Amino acid sequence: MSKHESAIRAIEEMRRFSLLDALFGRRARRFGLGMEIPDGPLAYRSKHPALPLSDIERVLLVLCGAGISGWNTGIEHTAAGRGDTACNYPVRLVGRTFASAAAIHSSELVITDDSGTFITQFRDLDPRAWREFGAASDVAEMIQRVVDNMIRLADGRVEVPAHPPHTASHNLWNANRPGTTLLAPVIDLTQQMIDVLAIYLGMGYTPYDGARQRNCGDLAGFFRSGLLREDRLLPLADFEQHIVASGAMEAAQMCHNMVLALQAMGLGGWMFTGINALSLMGASAGDGIAGLGFRFVRDERWMLPNPVGIDGSLEGLCPPYYRDMRDAVDAFVEMKFGPGGTFDPGRAGPYRNNAGVKSRVERYSAEFVDLLGEVTSYVHDTYGRFPGTAPSIYMRPLVQAQHIDTDFYDMFYGEKSYLDTHRHHIEQWHRKDLRTTDETQPTKGRGASQQ
Repeated sequence: MSKHESAIRAIEEMRRFSLLDALFGRRARRFGLGMEIPDGPLAYRSKHPALPLSDIERVLLVLCGAGISGWNTGIEHTAAGRGDTACNYPVRLVGRTFASAAAIHSSELVITDDSGTFITQFRDLDPRAWREFGAASDVAEMIQRVVDNMIRLADGRVEVPAHPPHTASHNLWNANRPGTTLLAPVIDLTQQMIDVLAIYLGMGYTPYDGARQRNCGDLAGFFRSGLLREDRLLPLADFEQHIVASGAMEAAQMCHNMVLALQAMGLGGWMFTGINALSLMGASAGDGIAGLGFRFVRDERWMLPNPVGIDGSLEGLCPPYYRDMRDAVDAFVEMKFGPGGTFDPGRAGPYRNNAGVKSRVERYSAEFVDLLGEVTSYVHDTYGRFPGTAPSIYMRPLVQAQHIDTDFYDMFYGEKSYLDTHRHHIEQWHRKDLRTTDETQPTKGRGASQQ
């Protein structure tokens, strides 16, 4: 038997698992091997030691939650275009396992457990650099491909104090414990807001700050040119709620994908928000709680600090990573239309006539880039941050994965409280040939491979 033959068989069983079984068998199975409920009617101490996820289990969850699935097809047409051009809304033409408004796909995934803490570097890869999941029969290569495109943030698990306000009371006994793996989607709302703002500006909407009863910037020249319409207002507060909602939906989809995968793999776990996201990100680093090492900006006007990114790994399109928002907008425009950008005719894409279609995607005019810079600068200069009332980098829903203790469920709920995949998980997934070595672990600070 080859080193990974059992893993291949386990993955094939997972592939055959029914979507309906995953949907209707989905439950929050919070009690894992090695855990203890100290008191109450469900008090119980596991008779088994905690069992960490294997490399392949961890990698499969990453791929299901945040994986690359091929090319997306973009947005085929918009009446807001000027002339006989193709739609310029998408930021990336990479297909992912989750949906993203306007194909912005600004998300990455943080993974932390006893093997280390990592962040994926997937969002700017092209599908041609990947062998798709459906063809991945070489387990070692699949693991290495994921590892090569992650950055190690810490050598071990990121710890968050097991007491409020860092951890909710109902999660003190089981959240982020030894043997568990915590997976946290991270959404860059700076990219989301700039792109969606560009979409609305392209339709002639005038951003309006209702809190201050004024337009978002000096827009008189853009009214005169006809680029904006004074009778078509875009309320800033409502618009920023839209951006947060889009980011939250994206994170929730990533989490739900991983939770469905738990059912197919026979792992326990659940989707939750019981760990304070700011604590996990590192807002309390000054108090000795390092978290994930995010950079924060603070202002006496705000109740909470604003996370803007992780240096070198996930940097928001805003100060302090850019001199000002006009610089950030220029970087955004290059990301879409510059050399090597999404709509560079020389870059691979989903179209059979790739160069022909991309060359006809509408480019932003100099006036439009000036308008986008004016509005984004107003938001940042007025509120001290971008977006003005939402976090630059969004983290909220999490997934925890662990091996369930079926003894606990047999005692208190009965054997129908879990699936056959849970019942047979250990024998299918945890033979010796499923184990891999530390050779597949990324080194601290190493960037993603450029492919």
